[in-house]
Amino acid sequence: MDPGLPAALLHDGLRLLVEVGGPLVLLLLASGLTMGVLQAATQINDPAVGFVPRLCIALGAVWLMGGWMMGRLSAFFAHAVAAMVAR
Repeated sequence: MDPGLPAALLHDGLRLLVEVGGPLVLLLLASGLTMGVLQAATQINDPAVGFVPRLCIALGAVWLMGGWMMGRLSAFFAHAVAAMVAR
């Protein structure tokens, strides 16, 4: 095994984590901020009012981007296994 392979795979894996998880985290951050502002403006402090829209946005994002996410993750896994087996 090449001594630099684990470091390269770790670097690629962290970059992939940001690419795949970043859009979902940003969507949830934006929805949480929006719901927080709306709750503060209307003084409705029910936890369900903030949770349900974030849950719907998360499920919708995973439904829309899930195939792309799984494709990227499976391609990385195949690349990592092939790199480990090759040497």
